[in-house]
Order: sequence, then structure tokens, then C-alpha cells
Amino acid sequence: MDSTPRHPDRFRTATADPIPSSSPAFGTPAPFRTFTRKHNLTISSSALQTLAVFVGKNCGSGWREEGLAERVLDEVAKIWKRAGGGVIVEEGKGASLKTILQTLEGSMSGGRVVVGKTTSQDGSLKASTLGVDDGRVETAGDTSKQGTAEEDDTQLSLHPRRWLKVVDAFDLPRLTYNVDKKYFEAVKSKPSLFPSPAYKTALFRDRYNLVYQRLLRNESFQSSLGVASVPSLQRSSSNLAHRQSYKLTPIANLLGRSGTSHLLLGLLAISPTGDLSLVDLTGSVALDLSHARMIPEDGAWFAPGMIVLVDGIYEEEEMVKGAALGGNTGVGGAIGGQFVGISICGPPCERRDISLGTSNRHGSGQLSSSGGFGWVDFLGLGSERAQGARMRRIQEKCLRGDQDAPETTRLKVAIMSEVNLDNMKTLDALKKVFGTYNDLSLPERPQAFILIGNFAQKAIISGGGRAGSIEYKEYFDSLALVLSDFPALLQHSTFVFVPGDNDPWASAFSAGAASTVPRQPIPELFTSRVRRAFATANAEVNRSQTAEPAGDAIWTSNPARLSWFGPVHDIAIFRDDISGRLRRSAVNTTLDNESDVTMDEPSSSAAGDAVFAAGESQVEDMDQQQGTKAATALSGASMARRLVKTILDQGTISPFPLPLRPVLWDHASALQLYPLPTALVLADPEAAPFCMTYEGCHVMNPGRLLPEGGAPMAEMGRVRCFTQPREGQGRALLA
Repeated sequence: MDSTPRHPDRFRTATADPIPSSSPAFGTPAPFRTFTRKHNLTISSSALQTLAVFVGKNCGSGWREEGLAERVLDEVAKIWKRAGGGVIVEEGKGASLKTILQTLEGSMSGGRVVVGKTTSQDGSLKASTLGVDDGRVETAGDTSKQGTAEEDDTQLSLHPRRWLKVVDAFDLPRLTYNVDKKYFEAVKSKPSLFPSPAYKTALFRDRYNLVYQRLLRNESFQSSLGVASVPSLQRSSSNLAHRQSYKLTPIANLLGRSGTSHLLLGLLAISPTGDLSLVDLTGSVALDLSHARMIPEDGAWFAPGMIVLVDGIYEEEEMVKGAALGGNTGVGGAIGGQFVGISICGPPCERRDISLGTSNRHGSGQLSSSGGFGWVDFLGLGSERAQGARMRRIQEKCLRGDQDAPETTRLKVAIMSEVNLDNMKTLDALKKVFGTYNDLSLPERPQAFILIGNFAQKAIISGGGRAGSIEYKEYFDSLALVLSDFPALLQHSTFVFVPGDNDPWASAFSAGAASTVPRQPIPELFTSRVRRAFATANAEVNRSQTAEPAGDAIWTSNPARLSWFGPVHDIAIFRDDISGRLRRSAVNTTLDNESDVTMDEPSSSAAGDAVFAAGESQVEDMDQQQGTKAATALSGASMARRLVKTILDQGTISPFPLPLRPVLWDHASALQLYPLPTALVLADPEAAPFCMTYEGCHVMNPGRLLPEGGAPMAEMGRVRCFTQPREGQGRALLA
């Protein structure tokens, strides 16, 4: 019998620094992975022992708490490569490791390399090449290219908009997770719209591998025996030594184990027979969820295309149908019998700082030395470990403002969704919004305006031929006239336009249905008049006397990323009717869902509304208006929590089968939400506006700019203003 615990009610995410020795398949201690990951070197066992003694002698107890070991070892690897050392770091091969350590030891003080004291074994190595800044070894690789020296920062522009970057989905690095190396690798092949069919399989395999490695780093899936044997690693607020860990069972291992209880991780799918099945990398099994309990109850959607955890009992085929062929493997790796689910839940989410291995230590700003993917450049703007510290210093200088001011400047981004330019009331609403912001002082204005489609209510490009294209261009010409009335906004703000499914050219063949994602920006053919309005407004300003960049209009893809100060602030933007698609395709069980989930504690329950699970609307009598308002508010909050938890737990903004939501196979990595962004804009006009924070990621839905029916706007309308967070905490305000 398998001893896997039943009913995994709670899968808690680690809130503190993960323990390196518990990380999956990390055979080398965390600081020493600098050699393998960053410098592509291999450490022999004897060299590893020599380096460990050197670190313990010179770094003391701060080797892990302050991250001293990782910085020193980075310098050792650099000197080894400059001295002509080979790929394998061992004594007697190429450079002399002992000589390098002896030379480096004389330049260390308090576990850190001191500027001006370091020379190489041949006397040719200068102190400036060590990349040392304020006693802290920079880990950016090419310091001259990335400008990590603090003296170079004084020459940079300190205007916040200089550090605002819009990253197109097609410009994001195409990364894939290497299971053997436990690390991300860049895809070297040239992207294509018609790749090999193998990329279709790789799309779901990469998603599964990402969730699987994330799951194994969760405390609930780490062996309690290893933790209990190391008392020094226990934390006062942790019950690791007293909690039994969960164990996953591959589907292929179910053969011959009929009647036993198991915990499976797999992809929900529809089998060729039309039945629900669960698929992992080893096989597939028929799934019976008729008696399963959702955890948390009514707290998330579970639909085909999602990766889920299912706890239940395996029944062989002879027990199900009375046949004598139980335990056989069928076509496509399907095993006989069925798996009767007792409970089902999504994989637990992982906070951004844990994924990157950058948890702050006692608020000192020092990065931890634990495992993570801090060296991976997910946006193409520099990794967290290489650029994070420098960008935070630049951010502090940019937002410091007047020395007499009690607080630093806070950056604002105004977000408007479902901006239907073919509706005259929308243009009137935009005039009111822009006019209100135009009357504010310059520091109070948003640094950026994000306008999200659909910019046309119907996909007219597909039905009107050339006339449809002309009409669509006229809509943006009308927007240009509105923008021209507010030159101050065009001169001092960045406007970002994100298309919807009704916008060209995707609507030319989809007729407004779900098009492939990611999708290209709106072509310049339709936006020339808007660009001319910005050029005219900026021509009236003399930029030679100021460091502020000119206002700009950027047409980007859907989805897109908005980066502020490199990897410090990562805002993901996605326009999709995702809540409606979830309600239509969600799997329902026969058990009643009478409670809901709260965002602060994903495994807890609170009162909620089960109407949205069935995709039905609730009708109330007119004499119960007060109760209706309360129920509506509760239902809207309940659906928002379900939507946020579903998307972030899956780690992708499109957790659907390809027939339901087509995806460009070669650019599927652009849809991943791993690591979690600092903020996520889910522009879904079918859902009520909301703002909430889940596992450190602030998620918001601006809703429609105009309510359905074109009712007059209240005050400034439905405009979300996202402000630059304080102390790493996101916040959003309804302007």
C-alpha cells in the first residue's frame, strides 16, 4: 500500500528562503552553482572540497546569510577562465586553483574582495576587472556592457520614463526548461509560424516540467526526514519537521496497484472516446471526478488543458468492467482502468522572490544565496541577480525628488480597457479622462497610459474588405483628434496600445473569434495619424534643457510586458475573455460547492457564491434590492478570486487546449507567468473590475471603459491607475 497522505487540503508556499539541499536534483551546493550555471564550468570533487574549505575560512557564517560565498566564487571562476583554465576546475589542469585562492585570500576583508588589493598570479589582473562596487561583487558578467559601476550611474538619465520599456511578446527570450540541467535554456532555432510538429508536443511538456519543478520546491513536497536531521535549518515559525510530506506517483506506476491511494500530477484532457483523462509524461489514465471534492471548494476553475493535482484511488480494468485485461497499456500510453478522484486542486503558486532566489534578508537588501533562477534573463533586459541591485539604486535616485520632500515620488500608470473607438461615447469619455489628468500638476500625472482593445466592437476587417480597413483607420484618426487637444499629455507621457481579437489583422480570418496568441501589434497602416499627433506635440518642446524623454506612442502585441527599471517591476498585460471561456469549459463535480477561497490564504474557505461555477445568472426579485447588491458584490469578488487563483496557479495566461485557444507553438514561452510578474493586467470585459494581490503578484482588471449599454460615465470612468509600489508591495487605485 502506498503511504501517500490523503486529502491534501493545504499546499503552503514557502514564505522564507528555500533550503538549497531540499531543492530538486541540486547535487552541487547553491553558491557553487555559479561555476556551472554562469561560467559553464565543471567542478571536480577535490576542487569542490578545496573551495568549500576556502569559503568556510574566509567568509565565516556569512557565506549563506549575506551571500558572500557566491560573490567570492564568482571571482574565482572569472580568474580561472582568464588564466586559461579548462572546462573542468581541478588542480593540475590549466590554471592553478591553489595559487588563485592564495592570491585572492590576500585581497579579502570580512569575506569580501577589497578594491585595489587584488592582483592575478601573473600580475596582469587589475582591480577594476573584478567588478567590485561598494564592497559588493557585481555578478553581471560583462560589466563594461551593462554599466554596473556606480560611477557610471551618475552619467545616466534619472527621469523615470527613461527606464520604462515595453517588451513585445515576439521579442521576449524564447526559453525552455532543461530537466537534466534544472535550468532554463534559450531556444537557438529561428522562430517560425510553421514549426515542426514536435513543437506542439514540447509546448505542453515544458508547461508540465515547469509546474513539476515548482511543485518539488514547495515545502509540502519536500522530505521531512532530511529537514528533521538538520536542526539548525529549522525555523521557529515552521513545522517542517512535524508535517508529513506528499509524494507524487507517475501514472505508469499505477499498473498492478489496484485499490491503492495515490497523488497524481497531470494534464486534464479529453480522450478520443470523449471521456475525461489525466496525462503526464509517463502515460494517461481515465479520470472519474463525479465524487471529487475541489480544494479549495469553489475557489478555482478546473478545465481541460490545465495541470492539476488529483488525490484518489486507482481501479484496474477488471474491477471497472469485469474484464481480464486489467493493467495493460493502451494506445498512446493509456493504462487500463480508471482513477477515481477524491479531491482535486491546482498546483500551489510560488512567489516571485522564491523563484528568483532573491529573498531579502532582514530588510537589508542583500540577496540570499539560495537556489533559484535569478541569473535567468526572462525579459531580455538583464537578470535579477545581474541588474537588480543596480536598477534599485537607480530607481531610488529617480524617485528621490526634492531633498525636503517627506516622501519619494510614486509612479502612476493609467489603464483603460475595451476602448471601442467606433462608439462616439467612448471618444467623449476619453476627452473627460484626458482632460482630468491634463489639469493635474506634472508630478501627479501618469507616466504612461495603457489603452487596451478591442478598438472596434465588431471585427469589421473580415467582412468589409477594403472598406472595412478604411473605416478602421478612421477610428484611429478620430482618436488622433482627441489626443491633439491635450499636447501636454503627449509631451510627458508614454501611450501603449494593446490590441484585442477584433483588431487587424487577426480579425481578418478569425471574424472576432479567439485568434492565435501571441498576436502581432496593430499595423502602422492604421496608426499614422496618431503618430503624427505625437510628433507635432513634441516638436513644440525644447528637449535640450531637460533630461525628460519625448512622449511616445507604442503599439505592442497581445500579450505584452511593461518593464520599469529592468527586472525590478515586471507588468504583464493580456486582453482576453478568459473568465467566460473558463465558465464554459470548467469541469463540474456532483458535490455542492458552498464555500470560496480567500486570497491571503489559498487553502482556507469563506462564504461565496456557486452560481458562477455553473455559468448561470442569478435573478432576484425587485423587492430584494439590498440583498441583491450584497450578493452581487460577493459574487463579483468570488469570481475575481477564482479567476486570479486559477491563472496564477497554472503559471500561464492561456491554460486551455489548442482548439479552444490557439497558440503559436514557437512563442508559447511568452505566455508563461513564471516567475510571477510583479503585476498582471487581466483585461477581461466580461468580468467586473477588481484589484487584488495573490502570492505577491498584484492582479487587476480595469473592466470596460464604458459600462455595457453606453451609460454615461461616472466621474472619470473605469480607469485603473497602477502606482509604483512601496517596499515591494503592489497597489492600484480607482481614479
